[in-house]
Amino acid sequence: MEVIDNVRALRHRLAGERAVGLVPTMGSLHEGHLSLVREARAESSCVVASIFVNRLQFGPGEDFDRYPRSLDNDVRLLAGAGCQVVFAPGEQELYPRPQQVFVEPSPLQQILEGAVRPGHFRGVCTVVMKLFQMVQPQVALFGKKDYQQWRILCEMVEGLALPVRMVGGETIRAADGLALSSRNAYLDASQRAEAPRLHQQLQAVVASLQAMAPPADQSLASVAQQAEHACADGAAVLRSRGWEPDYLSVRRQQDLALPTPGDRHLVVLAAARLGTTRLIDNVEFTLPEFPHG
Repeated sequence: MEVIDNVRALRHRLAGERAVGLVPTMGSLHEGHLSLVREARAESSCVVASIFVNRLQFGPGEDFDRYPRSLDNDVRLLAGAGCQVVFAPGEQELYPRPQQVFVEPSPLQQILEGAVRPGHFRGVCTVVMKLFQMVQPQVALFGKKDYQQWRILCEMVEGLALPVRMVGGETIRAADGLALSSRNAYLDASQRAEAPRLHQQLQAVVASLQAMAPPADQSLASVAQQAEHACADGAAVLRSRGWEPDYLSVRRQQDLALPTPGDRHLVVLAAARLGTTRLIDNVEFTLPEFPHG
């Protein structure tokens, strides 16, 4: 495996590769990242994992400076997962001058995570576009734990006709259900014991909606109302346990719009702060087909 820190050497290394798979990361790797690398091996002839903590996607007062960085350990893990190239540029390499050209995402950037972190998805799309131009992959793999990010990046690829096939990896969880995240390292012992409750509340929302048994003359119009109540109950439970929820919401999988009658493929998404650590999670689910009157 090769570790490369500049674009010129990267392009030289990748010249002639017939199918490059890219796994973009910010480092501090865990099994979620490594599962994407292993999947990329089946999708491409050369796997590139990028490691770069992208300043553009952090807002004022966020954790850019303290975001965990562990390059040596990351390189060891990537080698074990079968990665062939690690692209680990410094900030000067990716942004030799202050960035003045940005990728502006669709209005999807303004809801949920984007409402809480304005400008976040513009920073994500801009750095991913730069990585696509530098690596020129045929396939790119992203974890669906960052569900809204996944949808926005897929929109970017489609909207700009980029020659990249997008592959989403399922969320990898600890045995107690906590979604793996680099930010889990911020949790102390008591917070780590409490952290799985976020996923538990998402599961409770899903169970509430899937258990609906409307009479034959009732349509799926009641789903949105039931979802609102279930999410409010879930947020209340989190608050009672010391969490500070930013949002807990049921949306359509395809575009993260609020569900309407006839929508069955849904996702419940949440972000909440536990102490000083902000965690996100989601669960995709499909409603049973209800009879219509």
